[in-house]
Amino acid sequence: MGRFYGFKLHIIVNDKGELLDFIITQANVDDRTPLKHDNVLKRIFGRLYADKGYVSKELGALLFQQGIHLVTGIRNNMKNVMMTMRDKILLRKRSVIETINDQLKNIAQAEHSRHRSFANFITNLVASLIAYSFLEQKPCIKFETHNTTLLALFY
Repeated sequence: MGRFYGFKLHIIVNDKGELLDFIITQANVDDRTPLKHDNVLKRIFGRLYADKGYVSKELGALLFQQGIHLVTGIRNNMKNVMMTMRDKILLRKRSVIETINDQLKNIAQAEHSRHRSFANFITNLVASLIAYSFLEQKPCIKFETHNTTLLALFY
């Protein structure tokens, strides 16, 4: 045939594993471009934990203007960045996103290789996202902090 139609599903989830937003792009689009659109930025706030592929000064500045703090790991050729212990811990918990992707593919059957039409592809994808949202047990991050007035002493 000579043609390839590939798509990427970009999802934004909260700490409870619930889907907040999703975007479908072509496979040849950079992963950072959906975050630059205003319709996505209006729906998220606070901190956004991402992998090293999202490191970009212009993306960080754009998100910071919108009130979103982008937290990523550092690449080998970068200087160290001061980071709170909470951010370091939550940055290690990004594996929850891979678990969510695995459940979307295997439990909700979001991955299908032979769709005969674009409408069939969209119907299957949206149906799998809806099926995932109705799962009773979703992967989540159990992270609690305790505020105390006790003084911590270290030897």
